[in-house]
Amino acid sequence: MNLNFQISAAKNYFFGFATSGAILFSGLIYFNKTENKAESQENAISADYLAVEKVKLKKFDPNSLTELEWKSMGFSDRQVATILKYKSIVGGNFTSKQQLKKCYAISDQKYAELESFIMLPETATSAKGPHQSNANARNYGDYSSYKPYNSKKELRIPGKFNPDVFTVDDFMKMGFTENQSIAILKYRNYLGGSFISKEKFKACFIISDENYKKMEPFLLLPEKTPENFTITKPSYQKTDFRPEKAQIPYQNFDPNTTDLEGWKKLGFSEKQAQVIINYRDRNLHGSFKTLDDIERCFVISSEKFQEMKPYIVLKTENTSTQQTSSNTTNSNFSSKSSDLKTDFSKTNLNEITYKQLIEFGFDEKSAASFIGFRNKLGGFVNKEQILETYNIDKDLAQKLVNGSPLNTDQVQKYSLMDAPESWLKNHPYFKYYADKIIYYRISYTNENKFFRTMKVKPEYEAKMRLYLK
Repeated sequence: MNLNFQISAAKNYFFGFATSGAILFSGLIYFNKTENKAESQENAISADYLAVEKVKLKKFDPNSLTELEWKSMGFSDRQVATILKYKSIVGGNFTSKQQLKKCYAISDQKYAELESFIMLPETATSAKGPHQSNANARNYGDYSSYKPYNSKKELRIPGKFNPDVFTVDDFMKMGFTENQSIAILKYRNYLGGSFISKEKFKACFIISDENYKKMEPFLLLPEKTPENFTITKPSYQKTDFRPEKAQIPYQNFDPNTTDLEGWKKLGFSEKQAQVIINYRDRNLHGSFKTLDDIERCFVISSEKFQEMKPYIVLKTENTSTQQTSSNTTNSNFSSKSSDLKTDFSKTNLNEITYKQLIEFGFDEKSAASFIGFRNKLGGFVNKEQILETYNIDKDLAQKLVNGSPLNTDQVQKYSLMDAPESWLKNHPYFKYYADKIIYYRISYTNENKFFRTMKVKPEYEAKMRLYLK
């Protein structure tokens, strides 16, 4: 009996010890696995970090880097793809640090790390124009170490200088834009060919107070204007200070129907052409009425106007003599059609003129809004757009669209991938999303993904799609 009890106790002791050992052994295995896993994760993180840092930065040409080399500098696959695509968009090569900096995939912080190692000029160098500094100007400052103008940087003053002998090129090298430099020289020409004094130089509206304070210590001009000074026109012929441009083969044109491309062909920049169109459509309610209206547009110089004048064919469709038409009663379309010179049942709403709208019964404000909105859109695509036109007589517009056809064959449409930047930024339906579209099309090709990514409201998307292929 006592022996059986001892054997039973020994068995219980043995099984208890074995069970405790098994639990302890299992705990040790689990702890080792957890520790190894954490260590492996830490090693993976360290490896990733080292992969970024393993290449010591040195001087490099971003135009010759391979995909792998970009990655070794710390960029992700997606960032590298964006950089290489941006490189192809700008012509296959980066021309300056500033151009590279504009790439969305390179953050400001990352660019700051790389900047001192990039083997590119600060800004793209441009070919020398006809306005080279003359010998006198060079005597007042050496520009050999100065980079081309960058609007984000401060003025670069080379030392003591006399602005009376400066050319357009000299002022541009100092930091002014071409147009600003031309304006400064025109002001000098107005004064008689000399700035006379620091007071007169400061009075030039192009030169801000801040810039004048920086330039004042270096100006080689008298402090005060002589008391007997009077402005006299220079004896020499008025000069156009702009760089020489190719002769323009002018042909007769109607400024009221000339579009953006048409004004560019006449020698204006894209920005100037858009200003002229905006001036015509907004300030003049859709059309130039007289030659004076054209000459008053501030981007058209007197010389340029005289150059174009013989070729301007101005159809004065909306002069004051048309005002009597605006008093036409708002009878229905069919009852008044017999009294009208225009057959509105055959008049395309995308070609109807200001004069015809007045004839139909619209007042000048409504007619101008109609023409102006249509020009901004590049043509109506559906008749609802006419009814939504700001400042239009809704009842009269409804009668017009009920009786007149709308032909949309000539309305320009694009895809989001090939739409010109100027078109996107000026079209009423796209201009608020233009920058996003230009950015996203570097990476996306699917238009539906564009709209999802930009989070465009359905009603705005519907309007935009009217002008998409």
